[in-house]
Amino acid sequence: MKSQGSSSDKNCKVSFRKKLLIIDSNLEVKDVERLKFLCIGLVPNKKLEKSSSASDVFEHLLAEDLLSEGDSFFLAELLYIIRQKKLLQYLDYTKEKVEQLLPIKGKISLFRNLLYELSQSIDSENLKEMIFLLNDSLPKTEMTSLSFLALLEKQDKIDEDNLTCLEDLCKVVVPKLLRNIEKYKREKQEESCQNKYARSNGNRATNGAPSLVSRGMQGASANTLNSETSTKWAPTYRMNRDHRGLCVIVNNHSFISLGDRRGTHKDAEILRGVFQWLGFTVHIYNDVTKVEMEKVLQKQKSNPAHADGDCFVFCILTHGEYGAVYSSDEALIPIREITSHFTALQCPGLAEKPKLFFIQACQGEKIQPSKSIEADALNPEQAPTSLQDSIPVEADFLLGLATVPGYVSFRHVEEGSWYIQSLCNHLKVLVPRQEDILSILTAVNDDVSRRVDKQGTKKQMPQPAFTLRKKLVFPVPLDALSL
Repeated sequence: MKSQGSSSDKNCKVSFRKKLLIIDSNLEVKDVERLKFLCIGLVPNKKLEKSSSASDVFEHLLAEDLLSEGDSFFLAELLYIIRQKKLLQYLDYTKEKVEQLLPIKGKISLFRNLLYELSQSIDSENLKEMIFLLNDSLPKTEMTSLSFLALLEKQDKIDEDNLTCLEDLCKVVVPKLLRNIEKYKREKQEESCQNKYARSNGNRATNGAPSLVSRGMQGASANTLNSETSTKWAPTYRMNRDHRGLCVIVNNHSFISLGDRRGTHKDAEILRGVFQWLGFTVHIYNDVTKVEMEKVLQKQKSNPAHADGDCFVFCILTHGEYGAVYSSDEALIPIREITSHFTALQCPGLAEKPKLFFIQACQGEKIQPSKSIEADALNPEQAPTSLQDSIPVEADFLLGLATVPGYVSFRHVEEGSWYIQSLCNHLKVLVPRQEDILSILTAVNDDVSRRVDKQGTKKQMPQPAFTLRKKLVFPVPLDALSL
């Protein structure tokens, strides 16, 4: 058996290398130069200088663990950039699939992309003039626009933080390229802010709170949401497309054996009103079975309206267990299964757009309720010690849970749940003040944590988790004063 497996592995590797040879045979000398240029900083310069063919470059990528049969995306990224998109088929990629994954898996830096873009816009006459302007400091050799820019970089005339020399050349020779440089500076500043924000988020103490986010992403529990989340330098999500987006509300009241969720209609009504006020198109689904839930998820993930929307909201009002929710026919659905339908890969229309999930659900066995208050979470003494990941391993997700894992959440049988009512009331008050969503959720935490039942013995603390890269600030509705 061992020898058969080894033989199979060898055949797979040979087959993969055959595909690389086919790609090599379809690339010209200028394409090889482009590949080598794009790999600067990722592959040692000495190795790149000795490469005379695409297959040489591929060997270096394999040696540097930038390319393998199991993960060929970096090569797909290179082929996409140099506009050899027909060759993507040999790596089992399409142009659309690469575009979806670039924000997540892309390795080529903003600086490298800028230089490559400039090289494609510098024609032979432009190049001669630039070389003339720098004549004293350049070797007397024939150069292409790529080799010229690579030389400027090698001589430390330009780097990602210093483009003065290049700007001076463009001002004289090709002024229109200054727009590319200005665009790069804006994107670099935004990237720097995002990195600073991620580091700040990652260094905050969680005091042992269970994490809801996937590996590699930073979560925010109630004790980590503070004024730092709304710092002035943080970039904001775009909120000026044709539509604000879709808001889906799953409202389960009746079940087979579980108790009716009295008061849930109040939550559904206030959610509909507030999100319509914010400009969303709202769809409500009542008493949704497991099969119906899957249909809702499939319909919404492929909804063409996402392309023209700014944002997506999904609200679930139901019973549940730890890290999962119940359908009306009492099938248990993991929260992660729901959120995973809306990743960039599954739902391209929502790529790089904020996706907000608000969940008011029981979290297991009920505690003894008071007369007008019912529990929507499990008894802390029966709580598991950890919570499974509930949001995908990628950016732009926010999950708002009515309670921290293992603790009770309450729903008034006539007035609705503490969490949803507080969320909607704070949206109505704080959106007109231009507060971002994390600041609003912090206020919700404070409000809900101060509430107690009539006996003064039951309290609640909501918990958000997020992988947002930017501040999310909803535009102020024109009729802000009417609510």
